[in-house]
Amino acid sequence: MIMTPETIMHELEALGSEQTKKTYIAHGAHEPLFGVLTGAMKPLAKKIKRNQPLADALYATGNYDAMYFAGLIADPNRMTEADFERWIEAAYCYALSDFTVANVLVETGFAQTVADRWIDSGKEFYMSSGWSCYCRLLGMLPDGEFHSDKIRVMLDQVRNTIHNQPNRTRYAMNNFVIAAGISYLPLHAEAAAAAQAVGKVHVDMGKTACRVPLAAQYIQKAVDAGRLGSKRKP
Repeated sequence: MIMTPETIMHELEALGSEQTKKTYIAHGAHEPLFGVLTGAMKPLAKKIKRNQPLADALYATGNYDAMYFAGLIADPNRMTEADFERWIEAAYCYALSDFTVANVLVETGFAQTVADRWIDSGKEFYMSSGWSCYCRLLGMLPDGEFHSDKIRVMLDQVRNTIHNQPNRTRYAMNNFVIAAGISYLPLHAEAAAAAQAVGKVHVDMGKTACRVPLAAQYIQKAVDAGRLGSKRKP
């Protein structure tokens, strides 16, 4: 079968369920969507592999599941900064901004440049995507890929401003402190201190069972488990 945007949409629709739709809507998604579990998308994504034209066409549909699936088949090597600006502009909920867009952005050579711009944008999902991108980068790249002075300034920014930021931005900033405290050894102590200073972060999680992690507690658990400096595979 030749994979076109139309055939992919039919495949996704067949995989959807009303219960999953309700779950996604509770997390900020809205119509149009089919309600496809991420795990159910992966065999189809594996069959297609990287296909940027197809990813762009699916993302442009505005269908939540198609947009999320686009991130699974996107080719970061073929995306420009302008492409990412187009994608983040259309990312209307955190699952798209902080996962779909951020997960593809981290695979590019200009990830930090774009993330920095989004963090300074003043727009909730742009900012949350930028902070989420750094969370993944810190947990993936060698420490030498970052300037410690820059990460220190970002930790200070979290410490001084997190409680006044938009809802999902607060969540992503809190995760950044956790990532820095666990995965970035040069500033582990400073990240742990920032986590203590920040304390509990209040985020409206809607009608979901999700909770905001307590950064200081998460970092300490990693210390106790001997996981400091742990990195994931790119």
